[in-house]
Amino acid sequence: MQKHLSVLKRARQNKIRKSRNTQVKKLIKTAIKNVNEKIELGNAEEANKSLTAAMSVIDKAASKSIIHKKSSSRKIARLSSKVSSLKNKSKK
Repeated sequence: MQKHLSVLKRARQNKIRKSRNTQVKKLIKTAIKNVNEKIELGNAEEANKSLTAAMSVIDKAASKSIIHKKSSSRKIARLSSKVSSLKNKSKK
């Protein structure tokens, strides 16, 4: 075990940050699952509502550097394309 106070403090900070990051990543995963469930059910309005909620969670995580900015934009683009294709199918 290290004895320096700065090393001990760094270990405490890392532990707190890791737990916070895992909580946010779980929020992202559940938001994406919610959108995918609505898409599978075929409900375009609810899928759109859950998409906006998921976009908010993903963007907040990217702004805090929990996930990479390009990763967040990729996730949002994939979800929005699925929802838009669902809307197009329902219009036809």
